Amino acid sequence: MSINMERLTTHNQNTKHNNNNNNKAKYRIAAPSLEMGAEAFPTPTATTLLHHHDHVDAPVVLGLQPSALVDHVARVDSSLLDQISGERGGSIPVAYDELEHILKELKTHNLSSQDESSSVKTLAGGSVANTIRGLSSGFGVSCGILGACGDDQQGQLFVSNMNSRGVNLSRMRMKKGHTAQCVCLVDDSANRTMRPCLSSAVKLQADELTKEDFKGCKWLSLRYSIFNLEVIQAAIRIAKQEGLLVSLDLASFEMVRNFREPLLELLESGNVDLCFANEDEATELIRGKETVSPEVALEFLANHCKWAVVTLAANGCIAKHGKEVVQVPAIGETKAVDATGAGDLFASGFLYGLVKGLTLEECCKVGSCSGGSVIRSLGGEVTPENWHWMCKQMLIKDLPVPSTRI
Repeated sequence: MSINMERLTTHNQNTKHNNNNNNKAKYRIAAPSLEMGAEAFPTPTATTLLHHHDHVDAPVVLGLQPSALVDHVARVDSSLLDQISGERGGSIPVAYDELEHILKELKTHNLSSQDESSSVKTLAGGSVANTIRGLSSGFGVSCGILGACGDDQQGQLFVSNMNSRGVNLSRMRMKKGHTAQCVCLVDDSANRTMRPCLSSAVKLQADELTKEDFKGCKWLSLRYSIFNLEVIQAAIRIAKQEGLLVSLDLASFEMVRNFREPLLELLESGNVDLCFANEDEATELIRGKETVSPEVALEFLANHCKWAVVTLAANGCIAKHGKEVVQVPAIGETKAVDATGAGDLFASGFLYGLVKGLTLEECCKVGSCSGGSVIRSLGGEVTPENWHWMCKQMLIKDLPVPSTRI
């Protein structure tokens, strides 16, 4: 794949960066070719290169992921999970040396089967990237991603993977520095434990956002994170000014538990139109109330958002829009290999349904199909075989199968 870096304007800006990126080079990646082949990033300079967006071709769904992320996914035995800090099943940031330690330990704790080509699967990751990639490659919805990647090998991998799946990268900045990484440990029950390393990674800052990033888009998809709160708040503010609908994923039960108050402020602002929460996140959100249940959490979310969804793993999901409440069972006939990306791909299917104008129940059913498709293999990306499986399930349920690009 070749990356076309287009120089349009030079700006002298006084930026206020929290992560000492004041003098680092910044790029936007413009209209990359889909050809695969030799790949090289340009040599960084002190010049800021900006690409003006064509509003006619603005993506329908724009995902905000301030730091591009590369996932290292592996099936591991329980002894490795016992060694690392934090609860199983969650996501806790780690320092680079701990990430390196876990990656080294994979050599002796790996459970890969003989039919797997590699013991560790490395691909573009992050909740928003998973959702956007799924919407683009599996559902044919025009999508873009807004964020920053480093000028390193991991950044190159992120760009190559997302670009080859048809994701618009014109709103991505490339900066001198490291790209974020995450190790995803999958146990023998298909549950995943994540340990992201974000501390030294390049990141899109709030004061780098412009109206041009959002103009012409219909939806903004984002994930709650206290570490990105400033850029999330700025993105939502501009998105609403430009008339976008906003979708928010609650990220993890640890994030909700430890940073609940800022999340409540986001929800109570009335600027979040659609909210996704899994059962654990929903429980943490309403912790302290007299009754704690998915139904109570759904009602709480629906009081602040137009659409509210609580996913219930093997029990399907519940959703509410206005006065309508639906409960949809999980899709049958699927064997879970890895739960990584299940919620992200559910969001892909649900958003596809909204873009297509489907009913609330149909949106949930499509989400169930797409969420069920990603857990059939390792990692947060659906394989071609599993996209085919998803379409078959959608036909069985009399749902509109993706055909032409939206």
